[in-house]
Amino acid sequence: MTGKSMRVAGSDVWLTEIGTGSPVLYLHGIPDLHGIEAEPMAFHQALAESCRLIAPAHPGCAETTDDETLETMDDVVFHYLRVLDALDLGCCPIVGSGIGGWIAAEIAVRHPERVEKLALIGATGLKVPGHPIGDIFWYAQPDDGVRYDGLRDLLFAGPRSGAGLEMIPDAKDDIEREMLKYKVFRFASLIGFRPPYLHNPRLRSRLDRYTNPALVLWGERDSLVPRAHAEAYRDGFADAQLEIIAECGNSLVVEAPEHTAEFVAEFLTG
Repeated sequence: MTGKSMRVAGSDVWLTEIGTGSPVLYLHGIPDLHGIEAEPMAFHQALAESCRLIAPAHPGCAETTDDETLETMDDVVFHYLRVLDALDLGCCPIVGSGIGGWIAAEIAVRHPERVEKLALIGATGLKVPGHPIGDIFWYAQPDDGVRYDGLRDLLFAGPRSGAGLEMIPDAKDDIEREMLKYKVFRFASLIGFRPPYLHNPRLRSRLDRYTNPALVLWGERDSLVPRAHAEAYRDGFADAQLEIIAECGNSLVVEAPEHTAEFVAEFLTG
């Protein structure tokens, strides 16, 4: 497992750091580095060609210490403020995928002075009436004890997506990946399983507090987070652009790694 442990407020935070140049904080999703993969993926490698990518694992994920006191998104934001302090990052770009995008957006609206630029990739976090986020926890267990078609359908461009089958195969994966998956789902459930489901009903009305540039990336075939959420993020920020990537679902970092990294890199350096 590539990475190192950093002591933050009495706890260990596991992080992977690759690339050189200006620092960028990356907050992961579920089918992602620290979510299911232990090593940097093609997306991270491509993005790190233009920056120093710093990717911590969320509390309880990978080798980061579990925080039994964590109950709300506010607790997660406070955790990451401490991580930023420990890394001596006063203000830096933040990129987040899936639930990591939700966390990034929450940091940006609460502490806009800490976020130079914000890139959200298939982010959860908003409540958009008439367009609910899919119930990912319902499909966290195999459909018939073996197949993960339902889970792949939410996270990828379809239940038999090649990228989805590789990332979340039917039946049991090797023990290390199964443990990573268990940990990231457990973390996601702490902040998103209890109502309100995978969102903060107040977040949408607070997006105007973040006025620096924002990039919203979405998959054309996202079945987990409807496109209306992408448009709500775009319209809620003062300076945001929305890009839709064709033939992809929610997991753009898996299904279109180079293309997604190119969009993000151009945004960060442009």
